[in-house]
Amino acid sequence: MSADNTRTKILKTAFNEMHRHGYQGLRINTILEITGLKKGALYHHFTSKHELGLAVLEELIQKRITDIWITPLDNFDNPVEGLMSTFQNVGESWGDNFFALGCPLNNLAQEMSPIDDEFRGAIEVFMSKWQKAISIALNRGQNEGLIKDDVNCLETARFIITVIEGAFGQAKITQDKEAFFMCGKQLERYLGTLVT
Repeated sequence: MSADNTRTKILKTAFNEMHRHGYQGLRINTILEITGLKKGALYHHFTSKHELGLAVLEELIQKRITDIWITPLDNFDNPVEGLMSTFQNVGESWGDNFFALGCPLNNLAQEMSPIDDEFRGAIEVFMSKWQKAISIALNRGQNEGLIKDDVNCLETARFIITVIEGAFGQAKITQDKEAFFMCGKQLERYLGTLVT
């Protein structure tokens, strides 16, 4: 197995374990058992559990959210349609098990922000990037006459992310993906108030 494949295997296994058990529940021995690797192979790529956890956050979780929630915004002339289309696609394409475990980014934010400044800082930087991307899309909609001029795009973007993450939280709490869709309906009603 190539070094790149080994690293990817470790990252994916660590992601799955973190999603199920949280960062603090992540056990290096479990990763070694699942992957069949020796400690030396793991520590060749990651010098510590902390480094591995941050790599999962930055290389897998943030990339997935970028690919799913941020990049598609450029493909829609109307940002409201783009946001709701993405919300619907996520709800329809992700399995019940994913919703039962919650959003990996939000899980980490809740777990690690109060106790680890490096995790908190990385999450905050990424959340700001996500907020800015939505804000830019809304601003573009304003320039095209699709979004009301009095909408504060940056504040609205933060609220939209809060609703999205809250919808994941509701699905996790209730262990029912339908809660995600219920939040989506109210998000759609709210977004409808932004359009001209």
